[in-house]
Amino acid sequence: MLVDHHCHLDFPNFADDLEGVVARAGAAGVGLMVTISTRIRKFDQVLGVATQFDNVFCSVGTHPHNAHEELDISVDEIVRLAAHKKVVAIGEAGLDYHYDNSTPEAQAEGFRNHIAAARETSLPLEIHARSADDDTIAILEDEKKNGDFPAILHCFTGSKPMAYRAVDLGLTVSFSGIVSFKAAPELRELAAELPLDSILVETDAPYLAPVPYRGKTNEPAYVAHTAKVVADARGLDVDALADATTNNFFNLFQKVPRDAARLPTKAEAAGGA
Repeated sequence: MLVDHHCHLDFPNFADDLEGVVARAGAAGVGLMVTISTRIRKFDQVLGVATQFDNVFCSVGTHPHNAHEELDISVDEIVRLAAHKKVVAIGEAGLDYHYDNSTPEAQAEGFRNHIAAARETSLPLEIHARSADDDTIAILEDEKKNGDFPAILHCFTGSKPMAYRAVDLGLTVSFSGIVSFKAAPELRELAAELPLDSILVETDAPYLAPVPYRGKTNEPAYVAHTAKVVADARGLDVDALADATTNNFFNLFQKVPRDAARLPTKAEAAGGA
């Protein structure tokens, strides 16, 4: 079984076929999904998706692009919302200097607030980091001094030194469909080198569909293709990679019941009732 720990099922791309998206994920061996919040003020939409399906969970948080819009939302409020049984992660939050949608100062403040919420709840923080390697690591190192917290560098595209420093700090590194792109050999090398117990796979759907679906709308079922690329890079059978990353998921997302996974029965897979 595979898990897609980072997708955005509340986005308009999936509104007309949400049940189909979840069903196709199950048919592809993806038994659990976590749909990720990008605006706390739209959290009800994210939670609404998660509550429709037994095997879909969610996070609560503010994307760095929107950090300046939600700095008035307190850590206590994030923690309060995270108490819902379907909320299994904090974020996504972090730093993104590729675009100027929010100032570095606002992003850093929001990032630290989400770290505090992750520390208080013990829920994993989904970290978005783009073109901000040094500042991301600096904040993580500084915040670790205040107490440990679980976290994932989602959709990793940073440098090898950043990845290894993150692992040293106890973080998990997650690979999206980008790892399958022709122009990403360094990312495949990193996926092959990192300790197996420190990696995850994801889609970031509806974005970044892996080969052979690049350029199309991504969906959780396609995490199977990303897993195959990472397995090949490591010289592993894809089932072994799936077992390892799913175990890593449950070790990190401890609020998710292990019996929540949903895969189609043999009859359903064969087209039966």
